Amino acid sequence: MNTAFKKFAGLIMIEQTLFALPFAYLGVLFAGGGGWDVWIWVTVALFSARTAGMSFNRVLDAEYDAKNERTAGRHIPRGEVSGGAVWAIAAVCTALLVFSSYMLNELCFYLSFAAAALLFTYSLFKRFSSGSHFYLGLAEAAAPIGGYLAVSGRFEFGLVFPGLAILFWIAGLDILYAVQDIDFDRSEGLYSIPARLGPAGSLAVSSASYALAAASLAAAGIVSEMTFPYWISMIAVSGIFFRQQWIARTEIGNIREAILKVFSINRLVSPVLLAGAVCDHLAKRFGPMF
Repeated sequence: MNTAFKKFAGLIMIEQTLFALPFAYLGVLFAGGGGWDVWIWVTVALFSARTAGMSFNRVLDAEYDAKNERTAGRHIPRGEVSGGAVWAIAAVCTALLVFSSYMLNELCFYLSFAAAALLFTYSLFKRFSSGSHFYLGLAEAAAPIGGYLAVSGRFEFGLVFPGLAILFWIAGLDILYAVQDIDFDRSEGLYSIPARLGPAGSLAVSSASYALAAASLAAAGIVSEMTFPYWISMIAVSGIFFRQQWIARTEIGNIREAILKVFSINRLVSPVLLAGAVCDHLAKRFGPMF
């Protein structure tokens, strides 16, 4: 049982699911918070969506993963997990995503089908367009947008900028990650910005994406009238963004080592932002004595 769980956790990269949870919670807080039931169902929805998305990615990319030296050690290429089992996990988690969205409100329920389509089609997108990085960002942006809608139950201007912040940040990060696979993507006819523009052009697009992410975080704070704790966290995250780009530029000659360093500090972004948003929410609720 323990071995099966380890395989499952490794397959879906469960640590990245935990890393993504604050995205949805940020949306909840930007919308003003919510009852305990909202937080529970948002957690279930995010975990289900993330697991379904990773499962789709692993099974749809299994052929390419087996050919790529960097990914050949993943579970399906090694034969440790069957493609059928991964399809089953994806189906169950997609159904759970739809159900948890239904438990939130009608709008979330209807949009859950669009979210499932995004999760499925991301892995196919890079076969057709270099915009796949931004398509991934859009899929990840569904987390704060979904969290916001879970509370509000309707579209509001306040949900736009948290979504854009996640979209541009994830896209910029994925572009850096894809620099490792320039030669492989070109040889297999896969589309990516690094395969199209090379390392220098990719770093420029990634930097622009990070700048847009920071600007969107600032706009989100203004629109939602966030207070001092949030702005402190936003400044800290902007510093992390700068550090990531600096590492990518100064260590581009050893890109795999650079990516490890970029991801080691990237895990700080979502908890730092969440901490600022939580403190902001508590300050608004309990007043300046908090």
